[in-house]
Amino acid sequence: MDRKEILERIRIILESVLNHKDFEMKEDLKASEVQGWDSLSHMMIISRIEDDFNIRFKMREINKLENLKSLIDLVQSKV
Repeated sequence: MDRKEILERIRIILESVLNHKDFEMKEDLKASEVQGWDSLSHMMIISRIEDDFNIRFKMREINKLENLKSLIDLVQSKV
């Protein structure tokens, strides 16, 4: 699966969980830059990504996420 497809699927999940589109999908995007992306919504996003891609993350992998790029890299390594 290529990065573009992963990015698009993550974008749909983010918009759905956060209930808005007020952010630019760029690889250096951090959760702190997006309104409503707090610890609770982060876990909802992670759960939805796991379900959507039929993958599972380890807690240490989630804790190492720095930005959208690291999330895409992690998803790509598991699909």
